[in-house]
Amino acid sequence: MSQSTLRKIIRERRAIKQGYTDKPVTEELVRELLTDAIWAPTHGNRQPWRFIFIDKKNLPDFAKKVAQTYPEEMRENREAYLNEPNAILVVIMEEPETQKQWEENYGAVACLIQNFWLLAWEKNLGVVWKTNPHIYHPQVKEILGVKENEKIVGFLHLGFFEEIPEKKPRISVDEKFDTYKAN
Repeated sequence: MSQSTLRKIIRERRAIKQGYTDKPVTEELVRELLTDAIWAPTHGNRQPWRFIFIDKKNLPDFAKKVAQTYPEEMRENREAYLNEPNAILVVIMEEPETQKQWEENYGAVACLIQNFWLLAWEKNLGVVWKTNPHIYHPQVKEILGVKENEKIVGFLHLGFFEEIPEKKPRISVDEKFDTYKAN
């Protein structure tokens, strides 16, 4: 891949939050994308991630269970929200005891998610990284079999799309960049 192609994908990638087509997101495609995405930088080669895939067929049951963790007046809304994508990929991280390793693990998982997102974009598969309150709920962790030393980093909502959301501007690097100068 040429640098200009990579640059183009980085700049064109968008969060696809709705407007999914009926085209199914298969486990095979997600595994294919993850096979390359796992080449993200990972301190000490810890590879602190694991994944749970929920396809469209299993999404209604999953959505109903997760919605039950919300107050009753929010359940219908949350269930509908979780049924919008064509699949969900839950990304889980090992939580080490030291703060340094925790931050290294989180950075590695974030890099993996970006890799996955860019690879998905190449295939017109929409992705949005969701960190809604339910990812912190003990019952959701139980539903998914998340271990005590693990954290749900996010739900990746997945679906093919036809309309690309509008580009949102970025703040210039010049406004966010300083140079250290010795005294």
